[in-house]
Amino acid sequence: MPLAFYMDEHVPSPITVGLRIRAVDVLTAQEDDHLNTADSILLDRATELNRVMFSFDADMLRETTQRQQIGASFAGLIFAHPEQISVGECIRDLESISKSGAPEDLSDQIVYLPL
Repeated sequence: MPLAFYMDEHVPSPITVGLRIRAVDVLTAQEDDHLNTADSILLDRATELNRVMFSFDADMLRETTQRQQIGASFAGLIFAHPEQISVGECIRDLESISKSGAPEDLSDQIVYLPL
């Protein structure tokens, strides 16, 4: 089963569009009617849908780090700082992760971009 992503509301739409052009399965928080939703709820939703969360939001990074510390499960997080990666690099790295990994590979893990 290919890896699918759940995009935090802070992710610029060109990244989502670029991934979809490359046939990567992406669902945004906005499309899922979860705009302005607490990070803990978004992470639970992504986990419920078996999708790895992608975010630029440091608060989401804190949420997943806390879950790791207490042993609470989540589907995984891919985190990037928007000033440290271009849109193109982001698309390439996410496409690579999606097409080379399985959902269980990222379960309870945090991956940082750029790779």
